[in-house]
Amino acid sequence: MPMLVPKNRMPFCETEEDFVSNVAEGIKSEISGRCTESRMKAALVVNRVLPDIDANLALILKMTNESADAGADLVLFPEAATTGLINNDDPCHDLPLGEMVPGPVTDLLAGLARERNIWLATGILERDGDRLYDSAVLLSPDGKLALKHRRITDQWHGRTADPHVYRQGTEFSSVTTSLGIFAFLICGDLFDDELIRRVQDLRPDWLLVPFARCFDDGSCDQERWDREERPIYIQRVKLTGSTTLMTNYFADGNLLGGGFGGAMAVSSDGTVLGSFPLGKVGILLVDL
Repeated sequence: MPMLVPKNRMPFCETEEDFVSNVAEGIKSEISGRCTESRMKAALVVNRVLPDIDANLALILKMTNESADAGADLVLFPEAATTGLINNDDPCHDLPLGEMVPGPVTDLLAGLARERNIWLATGILERDGDRLYDSAVLLSPDGKLALKHRRITDQWHGRTADPHVYRQGTEFSSVTTSLGIFAFLICGDLFDDELIRRVQDLRPDWLLVPFARCFDDGSCDQERWDREERPIYIQRVKLTGSTTLMTNYFADGNLLGGGFGGAMAVSSDGTVLGSFPLGKVGILLVDL
């Protein structure tokens, strides 16, 4: 059973316009059954993102330790967890937000993964020379970079952003571990039909989906999420055929629109194995 551990407008997060353009109308999902055999305990972390990047990183370290103390084998953070999607299409502002991968931040997190003997996954803005990517990394219990995914869909930046700076990935890959086969999609990648087909071909055991989502009005409207969007996310997971773990950061309007938080674990047949409410910071622990 899942356990909740509660804690106390950026235009390029997934707004209604971007979201609706990527999904079909009227998708509904019937949810039945439960997972009974535990292969892994996963911690889906909803962290608060602030304008202070050092404070964000300190909270990531703290919540990783809390997850490990709770027995997690895997800890998953949201898209761009250290910064939030505060990029504004000005390379002078945005490139300094990016981190080399591997680099100081991933080295720090890899060291913690090794110290706590966990798998640690997080979204991160990645800088590669004068290019910026929306990426995610999976760090192994031996402190190595096991997998990196660069977001393939482009809604994380504005439509007029310089394509020589703001880049998308092209590769979709997986890694085989003692816990099973892992792969990433980031946010809008989940709503791309070609990428769904690539997931179906690769057949990972665990699909990790860090994302950044906000409503245009800045609200954390649980009823609206449950009615309008949660069924669509579940349907997309069913199409992948893989158990999917997804988490969204929480940020208020001071972070250029924020994010409404929330996390969810969904089995390959659409069964919701655990969920974390919107508008809160905390950790969802799920036995998988």
